[in-house]
Amino acid sequence: MARFTLEQFENFLKGVDLKSYREKYSKIKTVEMDLPRNIQALKTIYEQYWDNIDNCEEPLSFDEYYKVYWNTHEKEINEFWDKSGFGKDCDCFKKGLEARIYRTWASLITQIQGGYVAETVFGKGNVEMSAELDHQNIDILIKNDDGSERLKIQVKKETHRPEIARMHKNVNNQNGAVDVYYVVPTDYDNPYYRQNGKGYKIGDEKPFVKDFAKWYPETATMDRLDNGFIIFTKNAFIGLE
Repeated sequence: MARFTLEQFENFLKGVDLKSYREKYSKIKTVEMDLPRNIQALKTIYEQYWDNIDNCEEPLSFDEYYKVYWNTHEKEINEFWDKSGFGKDCDCFKKGLEARIYRTWASLITQIQGGYVAETVFGKGNVEMSAELDHQNIDILIKNDDGSERLKIQVKKETHRPEIARMHKNVNNQNGAVDVYYVVPTDYDNPYYRQNGKGYKIGDEKPFVKDFAKWYPETATMDRLDNGFIIFTKNAFIGLE
């Protein structure tokens, strides 16, 4: 097993055609019920993109991954399909499941990129991610060099409040995990609040900067790739303890 490097993983993210996927899947919401654990995508996503169990030279595209997912769970998926109420003569179940798994995939590969970044802060081999940890509400587990537990992290997506005050470090979870937030702003090109009707642009005095606009200084906790993918920087993990 040879894990990807951070550079390999970020190059893969740069090539994801988010726009096409959003156009294809955003309106498909036919399979939104709880999925039984035996057909959830978590395990195979971690295996392919974090553990790289197949020793791939580069991460799989979503379409390649979905074939792996379907082939791994085909029997269980068909059993669930039989019980779901969707008829076998309608392709709405297949389309709905694919769209559902895509949304899980897109969210989780963002988190996994954070795991690769965390390794650059805490040391290679000191970062763990898995479906088992995910079910314990631990997205990223940091360990010491001797294997003892050091830090639990939950990654949380914030879409509706880009002005959120705490971009990271909020220890209020029952399991003692630290919250690390990432924001997908709808107003990326307008990072500053208006004052007295006056607009601000990058380079102006900006006393009313939105939190996501803190990407711009060297203290940024996040960055955005040209295709719109949000990624973590080292600053998202430095000083969490």
